Amino acid sequence: MSDDLYVMLADVQRRVRRIEDAIVKQATIKAAYTVGEFAKLVDRKPYTVRDWCWSGRIHATKRACGRGTSQEWSISHEELVRYQNEGLLPPQRNTPDV
Repeated sequence: MSDDLYVMLADVQRRVRRIEDAIVKQATIKAAYTVGEFAKLVDRKPYTVRDWCWSGRIHATKRACGRGTSQEWSISHEELVRYQNEGLLPPQRNTPDV
């Protein structure tokens, strides 16, 4: 096989992987995401997303998790789309200066 053919095959493989990744992402659309799931989708650390939730930079609600009174942040799919299109909201709470 010629070098040109190898290059073309490598390009086709790269494109197929990208298409597969896009299909998997579309198949995993959920009504709401945890902090970890949201962080993975927007390529940020969970700590950063939790801070955004706490400071009001993204719309999120608290929901019960497990037993007892502990709660975790829940972020809707609509908020994910809004964040991807518009970015962060201005801070709503007073956050400490670091």
